[in-house]
Amino acid sequence: MKKAFGEFVLNLGYEDIPAEVLKTMHRSLLDTIGVAAIGSQSEISAIVKKFTAAHMPCAETTPAAHMLFGGQKTSPMGAAMAGAFTIDSIDAHDGYSAVKGHAGSAVLPGVLAIIDALVNAGQPVSGRDLIAALTIGYEVSYRSGLTLHATTPDYHTSGAWTAVGVAAAGARLLGLNESQLRHAVGIAEYHGPRSQMLRCIDHPTMLRDGVGWGAPTGVSAAYLAAEGFTGAPAITVDSDEAAPFWSDLGTRWEISNTHYKAYPVCRWAHPAIDAVSDLMTEHNLTSSQIERAQISTFHYATRLAGHAPESIDELTYALAYPFAIMAVRGKIGLEELQPSVLADPEIQRISRATSIKESAHYTKISTRKRWADVTLYLTDGTELKSQPYTPRGDPDNALSDEEISAKFHLFTDNTLGKARADSIEAMVTKSADDDFDLAALLDLVFAAP
Repeated sequence: MKKAFGEFVLNLGYEDIPAEVLKTMHRSLLDTIGVAAIGSQSEISAIVKKFTAAHMPCAETTPAAHMLFGGQKTSPMGAAMAGAFTIDSIDAHDGYSAVKGHAGSAVLPGVLAIIDALVNAGQPVSGRDLIAALTIGYEVSYRSGLTLHATTPDYHTSGAWTAVGVAAAGARLLGLNESQLRHAVGIAEYHGPRSQMLRCIDHPTMLRDGVGWGAPTGVSAAYLAAEGFTGAPAITVDSDEAAPFWSDLGTRWEISNTHYKAYPVCRWAHPAIDAVSDLMTEHNLTSSQIERAQISTFHYATRLAGHAPESIDELTYALAYPFAIMAVRGKIGLEELQPSVLADPEIQRISRATSIKESAHYTKISTRKRWADVTLYLTDGTELKSQPYTPRGDPDNALSDEEISAKFHLFTDNTLGKARADSIEAMVTKSADDDFDLAALLDLVFAAP
């Protein structure tokens, strides 16, 4: 396993990546940049940018990195932290249901931070190098996460396992050897945040999904290993228990299971949101016709609850309130992420009138899918029950390229200006071209809105 892992991370070429995986990586790159753009306007992003600028600056003798959509110079670790918190502040980034989390929110800012530092040091980095590093970061993150969930009793955040993926991608970019790579992922695993996901579900705060520390942990691990710091082995990579999760590395791709979000709230709420959206449309309903509602779903989704969120953080980790937003407004977009939505009396009424119950069947089958059904009880006595739903955006019910593009522009056109958004989208689609100007893309995604 050690040899296969090292071979994959250190020698994977752009030309070795299957076409369908490359398509996923380009979709993820565009989608995650879009989330970062709108996330740059969040309170979380502002706080962390201020913190990293003050407490994680770059030494004069070390090439600096820039913060995503912030422009400030800082250390690569600081840039990775600011970028990860910025993306994670808007719950709209890509993920993978079986690993119960998200890779891109850590991998993209971690990879960009290291690439920016390399470019600022005068080292050549191409668009193909960017895509290869992202591919390594995603694949290693997903497999480390699957291993972690299968071998530990607690449910840890994405920061715990994305730290390993970021370290692997960093090792590749920094040109580490196989021994240094093993130490890098070992350091990242050991220092990575083994934070409890359900704590932040039960008590939503700015801590989010742990990637705010997972990304800089992975970056620092790669740099530490380059200096000779030791930390091998990574148990989620090198142990006997981990072996089944890595046996087909490079021949089967977990990246192919990446999903994309249609709404900027926790994906566990999405099947119920889709269900009520379709019921409202099919029966030409308005929210005033709803007396009460019931959501039947899997256990983790019931933990979201969220009938009366007091902040946007609580809203995005809720079930009842986003469900009510869809019932009342027929959409969950940027306007629905404004604090004023928390005081909407009709949304509040529907949310309070929505009960949530666990389905043992849905809990059993919600491993690589997330399931729910909805029953609406109307004021005239009619009962309308949906079929079982799993969210749009999964690989077998994918968002189209046009929908990914529309989502990107929803998040970027007003934030960055349409001309800048168009330029970013065009450059992402051409990132593998021989004449691709990576420095120009970096300028576009680092400059403040």
